[in-house]
Amino acid sequence: MNRPRSRRLRQAFYRFFDVTCAAAGLLLLMPLLAALAVFILWNDGPPILFSQTRVGRRGKPFRIWKFRTMRAGSQGSAITAAGDSRVTRPGAVLRRCKLDELPQLFNVLKGDMSLVGPRPEAPEYVQLESPIWQAVLQVRPGVTDLASLLYRDEEQLLGASSDPNALYREKVLPAKLVLNLMYLRSRSLRLDLKLILLSIRYSLFPGRFDPDLIMRTPGFEALIGVLK
Repeated sequence: MNRPRSRRLRQAFYRFFDVTCAAAGLLLLMPLLAALAVFILWNDGPPILFSQTRVGRRGKPFRIWKFRTMRAGSQGSAITAAGDSRVTRPGAVLRRCKLDELPQLFNVLKGDMSLVGPRPEAPEYVQLESPIWQAVLQVRPGVTDLASLLYRDEEQLLGASSDPNALYREKVLPAKLVLNLMYLRSRSLRLDLKLILLSIRYSLFPGRFDPDLIMRTPGFEALIGVLK
């Protein structure tokens, strides 16, 4: 089988996997989605959802959807540090368990995102002319990925800095990009399934988050050197 055909079949399989899992997930999670919507309305009023422009595959912008976790109409940085006054009380609960990300299953169905892939960034943080960005943007962004798992406590990390935006641009984002690139080079369905299961595990039990355990997971050990 020639390489272009093999690549097309692989991409078609991943797309089928994304659509099937996202559709099944939305059906199974519909009661939870409804409960979260009521939770937000009851505690903070409308709107329920939040939308923001992100950079997708091949640099194409798209609208990402989340449950709203900040005060309606609030402005400010595209990143969020611990203690951000914009975050509502119900929003803090959703963010801790990453439940605010669930509406992105609709982004997956639409084709803007995959279940697993580099997390999409706001345009202000993307450098389209950079080789590493060009490599990372060859695939659809994901609901979860290795970098976002390892940086699950990113808000606490940024909150400890006197300049969260500078820390994110100069340290956190470059580290994430390297992790994304290393992961994409060894991407497989098996590793994707492990990332999905780990994401579910730490959403259900956020207090048990352990980045060292993630790096000891078979298939991820080779990336340990990237973080050193």
